[in-house]
Amino acid sequence: MKSGKFMSRQLSQKTAFGLLIAATVIVVIPVVVIIIQTIITGSDAISWGFLTQMPSDAGKAGGILPAILGTFYLMLGTIIIALPLGVMAAIYLAEYAHDNWLTRAINMAIINLAGVPSIVYGLFGLGVFVLMFGFGYSLLSASFTLACQALAMTITTAREAILAVPREYREGSLAVGATKWQTVKSVVLPQAMPGIITGSILAMSRAAGETAPILVVGAAFLLPGLPTSPSDQFMALPYHLYTVAAHVPGVSDSTIWGVALVLLAVVLSFNILATIIRLRFRQRRFS
Repeated sequence: MKSGKFMSRQLSQKTAFGLLIAATVIVVIPVVVIIIQTIITGSDAISWGFLTQMPSDAGKAGGILPAILGTFYLMLGTIIIALPLGVMAAIYLAEYAHDNWLTRAINMAIINLAGVPSIVYGLFGLGVFVLMFGFGYSLLSASFTLACQALAMTITTAREAILAVPREYREGSLAVGATKWQTVKSVVLPQAMPGIITGSILAMSRAAGETAPILVVGAAFLLPGLPTSPSDQFMALPYHLYTVAAHVPGVSDSTIWGVALVLLAVVLSFNILATIIRLRFRQRRFS
């Protein structure tokens, strides 16, 4: 009787394990296929001229240097705006805010913001940053717009990373006479920093591939030069890819996939940078 129950539990465990493996494979295989297809098809277009020249003939010839630099400028502006605001909001919600209906409503609103369609953020940026604040169609307006979109994930992941720090660390710091802020700054934040950075970079990586928010606040398809200030319009890889793929006839498939490959490499570079920073913080924490 006991042997039958044991065999039944083993069968259930193997079945659940097999289903989990199958689900993982189903998720991973399409991603791997897309990456391989992008590399194989897009590598023919990759050259030094493609990466360093200005576009010409409506994007059919030349390079994509302005789109690459515009994407990096956009991500730099987004992280400069979103990271401090997101971390400060997470610190307040995790360490200072009282657990009441207002705090719970704010947390629910932040979580729901992650599900807002990206074009809504674009319209918000158009109304607030372009028109109300007078930033115009510019890199600055686009950075603020993407920062608003990235804030929800940044605040949520940073708050969870802060809450994951054991309470004993806080109690030990307070017991030796440290203030609340000294405890947060010197004890909690260093422990939570790997999680904060991981969540922030994931939010930035998602923002790097957005097209809808930036096309209404300053992104342009073709520009005569590179942006020289935050008030200039800019080119970006997602918008450039969308335009050459959908609205410019006669563009070769290798060029389209080449732009996609460069965009994939840019997003991957942000993830690699996040991994390096996270590992260094982790080594410093345990050293």
